Amino acid sequence: MNKFIFVTGGVCSSLGKGVAASSLGALLESRGLNVRMVKCDPYINVDAGTMSPYQHGEVYVTDDGAETDLDLGNYARFTSGPLSRANSITTGQVYESVIRKEREGRYLGRCVQVIPHITDEIKGRILAVAREDPDTDVVIIEIGGTVGDIESIPFLEAARQLIHESGKDNAISVHLTLIPEVAGGELKTKPTQHSVKAMQEQGIQPDVLICRAPVMLDEATRRKIALFTNMDPDAVFTSYDVDTTIYEIPIIFFEQKLDQVVLKKMGVESRHADITPWNFVMESFSSRKGKVFIAIVGKYMDLHDAYKSVYEALFHAGLACGVEVELVKIDSSRLEETENPDSILGHSGAEKGIDGILIPGGFGQRGINGMIKASAWARAHKVPYFGICLGMQIMVIDWGRNVLGWKDADSTEFNQDTKHPVVSLLADQVNVTDYGGTMRLGKSETVADAGTLLFEAYNEKRIFERHRHRYEFSNKYRAEMTQSGLHLTAFTGDGSLVECVEWPEHPWGLGVQFHPEFKSKPTGVSPLFRDFVAAARDRRAGTGL
Repeated sequence: MNKFIFVTGGVCSSLGKGVAASSLGALLESRGLNVRMVKCDPYINVDAGTMSPYQHGEVYVTDDGAETDLDLGNYARFTSGPLSRANSITTGQVYESVIRKEREGRYLGRCVQVIPHITDEIKGRILAVAREDPDTDVVIIEIGGTVGDIESIPFLEAARQLIHESGKDNAISVHLTLIPEVAGGELKTKPTQHSVKAMQEQGIQPDVLICRAPVMLDEATRRKIALFTNMDPDAVFTSYDVDTTIYEIPIIFFEQKLDQVVLKKMGVESRHADITPWNFVMESFSSRKGKVFIAIVGKYMDLHDAYKSVYEALFHAGLACGVEVELVKIDSSRLEETENPDSILGHSGAEKGIDGILIPGGFGQRGINGMIKASAWARAHKVPYFGICLGMQIMVIDWGRNVLGWKDADSTEFNQDTKHPVVSLLADQVNVTDYGGTMRLGKSETVADAGTLLFEAYNEKRIFERHRHRYEFSNKYRAEMTQSGLHLTAFTGDGSLVECVEWPEHPWGLGVQFHPEFKSKPTGVSPLFRDFVAAARDRRAGTGL
């Protein structure tokens, strides 16, 4: 029988439920268990695809093209179980499915209600993940939001029912809560007591409590919490603030024996744990020498989570290259307002200048001309440049304007009337009116030319990465771009679309239409991010900065 672990949060949001759930999944995998991760999001959106990055952070894309919450990115970076659209459950999906069934008459005239119809739909989706692979041992289900939120109630009720139906040996509750520190350094446990009480009011007694705190909780505090929350003292753990990296958290939980307690409560025989990969990550972190300064020139700089996977992939690349990657965040609108990009890009708060420029994906016209200035600057100054999705399209527009002399070269996303639409809408997108889930999404094949930066990075011709875009390099400009010196170095499997462009006579200038950040892990860095950071490191070393 499958085992289920429901991870919930209390007191306030942004406590790190996703990282905690992922870390627990990593530890269970280290003990030889097959783990699957599920995120339940209470929002009414069908998926995260149409949400603003300012409000919700990045959209994480799976191989099968699902646009999901960024927590699935955490799952992918910490665990090895496959992720698909089935691993992301939203209120919008649940109600859409139930209403469709009602319209089809599948409820035989019964009154359709939250209980049992909505909760049955939620349970059915969770059980479908458990049954998809017969080798699945444990399904970890993170319920978004905070206990007490009205939106979360159907998911908590579904969790209560599954715990009851499966039996306490097969389904447990892990609750993450906050231990705040007030003036004088005193830790207050009252918010945690109220949070657990709110869970109990939903009919769920947490089996394991993870306390988010500034420091490790002492034995007396843990016993006090256990006493007031009806918990076993050995089931109260601390997720304390770390000054290293979130990838230390599996080790911190392992040292507190979180995974052993969870296995005991689920009636699973304890097995030997191999946390060598996580120890190696921390050894790599500690052995880094020197810094490289990477400028991220983007549109959504006010919220760190807007480019979460990009930032994490740069961190992974730093581990692989033995250097600390310091992010220099530059809103591209700032570059639009200056006649001298060097005044920003040449310094940008980094000691003696930046070592590389990365332009990530994005949508809309704001800040585009600033990105084009950044591309032209990196090309002229021989600074390593990495363009992802929109960042590749920016390279093409820059080349059209500043090399070929087409001053109006543009993407039809930004200028429908340009005489030189070097980037244009995909043919199958022309008549699309629904914007949710209709882009070119998910895994597809890219074929790289030998002897290129792209081929050297992957060391293979056929590459499989994920896409999320509507616009592409315009094929009618292939010949002119190539004749003028721009290298078109990869195409789709059928050769119909350009997937990668590279600058000639440049140390490392590359743009790809896909999103390699989605597959990067601390234990398995993206080849392109690795080589980009290595080029930035070599530039700093070569210039004596």
